[in-house]
Amino acid sequence: MMELSIGRFCCVLLSLFAGLVSGLEITSTGPTSIEKASGQSVKLDCQFTLAPEDSGPLDIEWSLLASDNQKEDKVVILYSGDRAYVDYYPPMTGRVHFNSPDPKNGDASINLTGLKSSDSGTYQCKVKKAPGIRSRKMLLIVMVKPSKPRCYAEGPTEEGKNIVLRCKSSEGTNPLQYSWEKTSDSKLLPSTAVLDPVGGTINVKNASASASGTYRCSVSNRVGTEDCILYLNVTPPPNTAGIIAGAIIAVLLILLIIAIILFCCCRARHRKKYEKEICNEIREDVPPPKSRVSTARSFTVGSQRSSLGSMSPSNLHEYALKPQYDKIPSSEEYERPPSHAPVPPPNGAKMAGPNLSRMGGIPVMIPAQNRDGSIV
Repeated sequence: MMELSIGRFCCVLLSLFAGLVSGLEITSTGPTSIEKASGQSVKLDCQFTLAPEDSGPLDIEWSLLASDNQKEDKVVILYSGDRAYVDYYPPMTGRVHFNSPDPKNGDASINLTGLKSSDSGTYQCKVKKAPGIRSRKMLLIVMVKPSKPRCYAEGPTEEGKNIVLRCKSSEGTNPLQYSWEKTSDSKLLPSTAVLDPVGGTINVKNASASASGTYRCSVSNRVGTEDCILYLNVTPPPNTAGIIAGAIIAVLLILLIIAIILFCCCRARHRKKYEKEICNEIREDVPPPKSRVSTARSFTVGSQRSSLGSMSPSNLHEYALKPQYDKIPSSEEYERPPSHAPVPPPNGAKMAGPNLSRMGGIPVMIPAQNRDGSIV
């Protein structure tokens, strides 16, 4: 352990002695902290001087120091052996260059273009020329300019309500500061307005019609400012009773229309069903004859047919000569009043055959008949 401690002490003494005898010095005296906006360019200054005793090869190394001690530093650009190496750090490829085409003349400064928020960090310039080594650190803060904010009113914009006006920027490096102003009418914010410069809100309590107008919200940080415009229109409260009455009337009208449609459909359906039933009924094309005339004619014709069927040829000749059998009585004759009809014989009187012949009658055998006059 004693030997190890003596060895370390000797190394420290040698390094201090080399620093004392070396003429290498970093001469830059500019600020060690720089703030820039994204998209801009920055120059990280690192000027140095050499002495005749610095006879070793010149090496210049720029690195981005890790924020965590457990991680390694990232070499950004390197000059060694009279040659520049610019592709050490892929995220900065094409965006980092030495300020001087020949850094060995004493200018080890670099230029970073198209800055991004990820470029923020501590950069170290290390110049080595044996036996001397010198370095310089610089803090670069790349700030993002605020994006154009969005302005809108939250909640109902009615009289007597609390109206919240919001202003929000989606991008931008903190801290962001918000401010509101009214650009119309009196150009004064309502007396009941409460502004939140960090959250970007303005709360107008118990809003009145005078709060209507044009408002501008501005958001800013150390590298830029953006704004948006909002037009606020405070309206009177709605007529709730009128809205309810209108809704009820509209519902009743809809129900009435539906009822009319259903009624028409049912009526049309019943009419169609009735017409279909009428078409399926059996109809009599010719009406039947009058019952009395039909009965009289069937009776007379039946009687004549019965008489003719029972006669002999000799009697048939005599039957043809009698005028009363020449024709069938007409309906008018059949329907004559009883006063003109011959008086029938008394009930119960029986005519004998000789008496009937003496009276000029002809005995006739009438066959049996059914009700409709057909011969049985």
